[in-house]
Amino acid sequence: MAPPPNTYSESWWGGKEERGTPVVVKMDNPYSLVEIDGPGMAVPSEKARGKNAKQLTWVLLLRAHRAVGCVAWLAAGFWAVLGAVNRRVRRSRDADAEPDAEASGRGRAMLRFLRGFLLLSLAMLAFETVAHLKGWHFPRSAAGLPEKYLRRLPEHLQHLPEHLRRHLPEHLRMPEKEEIEGWLHRAYVAWLAFRIDYIAWAIQKLSGFCIALFMVQSVDRLVLCLGCFWIKLRGIKPVADTSISNDDIEATAGDGGGYFPMVLIQMPMCNEKEVYETSISHVCQIDWPRERMLVQVLDDSDDETCQMLIKAEVTKWSQRGVNIIYRHRLNRTGYKAGNLKSAMSCDYVRDYEFVAIFDADFQPNPDFLKLTVPHFKGNPELGLVQARWSFVNKDENLLTRLQNINLCFHFEVEQQVNGVYLSFFGFNGTAGVWRIKALEDSGGWMERTTVEDMDIAVRAHLNGWKFIFLNDVKVLCELPESYQAYRKQQHRWHSGPMQLFRLCLPAVFKSKISTWKKANLVMLFFLLRKLILPFYSFTLFCVILPLTMFVPEAELPIWVICYVPVIMSVLNILPAPKSFPFVIPYLLFENTMSVTKFNAMVSGLFQLGSSYEWVVTKKAGRTSSESDILALAEAADADARPPPAKLHRGVSEGGLKEWAKLHKEQEDATAAAAAAAAAPGTPVKKSKAAKAPNRIFKKELALAFLLLTAATRSLLSAQGLHFYFLLFQGVTFLAVGLDLIGEQVS
Repeated sequence: MAPPPNTYSESWWGGKEERGTPVVVKMDNPYSLVEIDGPGMAVPSEKARGKNAKQLTWVLLLRAHRAVGCVAWLAAGFWAVLGAVNRRVRRSRDADAEPDAEASGRGRAMLRFLRGFLLLSLAMLAFETVAHLKGWHFPRSAAGLPEKYLRRLPEHLQHLPEHLRRHLPEHLRMPEKEEIEGWLHRAYVAWLAFRIDYIAWAIQKLSGFCIALFMVQSVDRLVLCLGCFWIKLRGIKPVADTSISNDDIEATAGDGGGYFPMVLIQMPMCNEKEVYETSISHVCQIDWPRERMLVQVLDDSDDETCQMLIKAEVTKWSQRGVNIIYRHRLNRTGYKAGNLKSAMSCDYVRDYEFVAIFDADFQPNPDFLKLTVPHFKGNPELGLVQARWSFVNKDENLLTRLQNINLCFHFEVEQQVNGVYLSFFGFNGTAGVWRIKALEDSGGWMERTTVEDMDIAVRAHLNGWKFIFLNDVKVLCELPESYQAYRKQQHRWHSGPMQLFRLCLPAVFKSKISTWKKANLVMLFFLLRKLILPFYSFTLFCVILPLTMFVPEAELPIWVICYVPVIMSVLNILPAPKSFPFVIPYLLFENTMSVTKFNAMVSGLFQLGSSYEWVVTKKAGRTSSESDILALAEAADADARPPPAKLHRGVSEGGLKEWAKLHKEQEDATAAAAAAAAAPGTPVKKSKAAKAPNRIFKKELALAFLLLTAATRSLLSAQGLHFYFLLFQGVTFLAVGLDLIGEQVS
């Protein structure tokens, strides 16, 4: 009789260790198992040892059941995700599918390129997978040198040209001679020869060019950071002239003396129903002598209800003693530039020396003019004083957090360093004070581009005017909370500079500024930061990197796709240290945005139809919700003048009447529709609640599947960090393409 199996074995240190999994089986219920495990369990008896075969069977069944359940759960989850994506796509409305976009064919060329690229990658992936399954894959190893490897080549590959054999990977496992007879392998060998001779060379040249641009841009970013560090270390910042002369006292008699020149405040807006009230109330409470300040509300709205609400708000503040006027254009020609140009043509503007500009979502503090205007005193060459933006909704969602990182670097580093060392930077279009003489001397507002703020800044710089950036003066505003709004904004911000570059290049060379300033304007301001950055970011990380997965002879080094981008992301995030946990999402999201920026750059450079598109950025207006309006309207005293030190938000009686009238009309229309449906002889239909369709973005989705396909290909060759980068970048493109980042605004 054979001895029972031993459940203990000698361990390497001489003791005994348990082996096997004891199980107690309850026979009253054959599907009820109790698994007992632990080092302190007693040694089973002779009777129990005889049941080890049955116990082993139950253990295998139990674990097989668990494995099947786990696989089924994973499969169900994967299928649910695919179903959700399918339903989302079926209900979707592509963000690029506006009628004018379809008519002009905007963006269709890039989408066709990405689709073709994706289909080609899928075909190559299938081909490589078949080769992998047949044993033609090449596991990575560092053994052997190319010369040694060439001596080990089989005889049937001696016919290959020398340059092809030298480009073959050193760890290549070549098939045997009898395998050559298959047509699939002959095709595979032909593909190897073709990609080494033609494709790899082109990819290497293009990737080398993009890497050179990448390094130049990284050096520029590093120099800017060092300049910002030096400014912080030495405490360098502009200082205003606070001395009071006799002329100032005479000019401001009755205002307590001081420097109070005539200031015009302009507020361009268009259909800004969500934020108009908050912005107007903040501007009207700026602490400045009332008789030396005029507020122009420049309304381009085509919504009659919005026009009446804004007009009522202007009337309310006019009754409180504020010098404020309402202007409305019948034709929105030239967008914001045309609006500002029309306002500057008024006869009374000649009485004012400076003009401050605020967009509809900006909320300046009462001391804004007292902190900015004094810098003009005793500095006749100063044309612009720009304040920094601050954001009321920077922590609203992941999208606003990532935008905050970008804009903090833009203001803290780029604007501040250029302002201190060059006295020039791009005007941000709002939260700035211009000397009116500088505007007139530079040709005024022009409607030739969609970046009128950058246009006037460049022309003023070419005419010798200097700029000052005040990093410690902040003005609250809103960030776009939906990806659709942010995408439209970035398209305008990256297509407009390319339009301007084409138009102002001759004027740059003809200007009288120094050669160094001309070189900075052309090479750094336009080419490096507006053209090269979106070009290499899209080409290197969205085109070349996926290609190298299928053409391993042109592999990108790890430092290009990992180390240097992470270092640059850390430098970008330094001005916003609280956002440091988002450094990886920031890196992935910036690469995702490269498709939009590259498309915008190309459309602006070649004057395509979408380059002249102007879409007003959608605002959330969280500080002026309907509940806030009603609560403030009940508590506000219409005749009381609010103190300048305390901001007050309210709405006029006329505004409340218009708002109530709008809701009454909606209720009447709903009631009429219900009565018509319930009329005799009319079949009553059960209407479902209208659901806003989800948006998808086809370019981002195409790139998502392309990167995920390349990640799958990288698994065949176990390329490590390349696989993880492609996987996470592809998932990021997928999330953005399905509009899963930020708020969804229909």
